[in-house]
Amino acid sequence: MKRLVIFAAGAGTNPERIIRFFGQGKVAKVVLVMSNRKDAGVHDRCSSLGVPSITFSRQDFYQSEVVLQILRETSPSLLILAGFLWLVPENILKSYPDRILNIHPALLPEFGGPGMYGQRVHEAVLASGKSESGITIHTIDHEYDRGKVIFQATCPVLSSDTPESLATRIHALEYEHYPRVIRDYLLDLRD
Repeated sequence: MKRLVIFAAGAGTNPERIIRFFGQGKVAKVVLVMSNRKDAGVHDRCSSLGVPSITFSRQDFYQSEVVLQILRETSPSLLILAGFLWLVPENILKSYPDRILNIHPALLPEFGGPGMYGQRVHEAVLASGKSESGITIHTIDHEYDRGKVIFQATCPVLSSDTPESLATRIHALEYEHYPRVIRDYLLDLRD
């Protein structure tokens, strides 16, 4: 069975939905959730679902082998980013080539890159006058939001939209598609 490690930063429900999706353990199982925030709500959600979670520091991530060593001990088939905003360091990229997936709340390559996250993305989409937005699931590389696109799904941008109303439709796309795309990507991986 394949093993998943999720990197999460906050209290978003994507990690919980991914854990629940893989809860039957037929294709994969979430074996660990890692967060850069000690106070992140994801820790409580993981605890209630029986999945261990740990916190790591910026120094652990960028200036040491601490995070990489934890990953080696956990032996994941795939790393999943869910609301995690830090650029993944070289040592992890080299150890998991094409095995790190991220989801972005817009259609890349537009509306991506440093500083483009959360409400900022939806504000930029609305300011652009685009008639649609959506999600992009992609692999991770050395730059923000520049990895290989694996999947995109769209939704309309309405003339009455606010960043919050657009975000609601984007979240629905994330919840519907991210776990399924992870599963399909895993099924195509060769160990």
